[in-house]
Amino acid sequence: MLFDTHVHMNATQFIEDRDEVIHRAFANGVQYMVVVGFDRETIPLAIEIAEQYDTIYAAVGWHPVDAVDMTDEDLAWIEELSHHPKVVAIGEMGLDYHWDKSPKDVQKEVFRKQIQLAKKVNMPIIIHNREATEDILQILEEEGASEVGGIMHCYNDSVQYVQQCLDMNFYISLGGPVTFKNAPLPKEVAVEVPIDRLLVETDAPYLAPHPNRGKRNEPSYVKLVAEKIAELRGISLEELSKKTTENAFKLFQINR
Repeated sequence: MLFDTHVHMNATQFIEDRDEVIHRAFANGVQYMVVVGFDRETIPLAIEIAEQYDTIYAAVGWHPVDAVDMTDEDLAWIEELSHHPKVVAIGEMGLDYHWDKSPKDVQKEVFRKQIQLAKKVNMPIIIHNREATEDILQILEEEGASEVGGIMHCYNDSVQYVQQCLDMNFYISLGGPVTFKNAPLPKEVAVEVPIDRLLVETDAPYLAPHPNRGKRNEPSYVKLVAEKIAELRGISLEELSKKTTENAFKLFQINR
């Protein structure tokens, strides 16, 4: 039994066959998933999908690339939605210095506001990080994010930052890149992270794992991620699946 902790089943890439993809995941042992909404269009659909399936949950937040578009009304809306019984986290949020749509200062402000909101509603946060590790860690520290903790989503950074993340009550989630031949960092992290702080994800429809790299990703492929991590750690897929699913239940406060 696997738990895909970060998937975008609300993406346009799944419009034509969403239910089919979800049932294919169930058939492949991926019984649980969190659908992540990150703007005005994707958040309602994330909740709608979660309402349709007993073992699917939602996260609501505002993506850093679109930080310039977020208003105070949007933040109040996210706070209201955080009380929905199927919403289990705030995010994804964070910083993205790869794209230049939103200025860095705006991204930081929106990031801080969402951390403060998460602390107010006592929910874990999901962190998006692209080329901004030092600033993200500084803001998490300054805002006291350790009070709620959360996930370093699709971690693809150096092992040197892992302990700092763990010390702030964050789990490390690995996705498709851990299977890539030219991606040494997530492989190192997969071995070093304590198993009780490890999660798996797809980030579907993006970052499909080998041998499907370059194709549309889907939650059933999280098994390929888990298999690779189990191989790297020298443990069985069953053990890796059991532990990462337990970790997700604990983080998201899901009682099963």
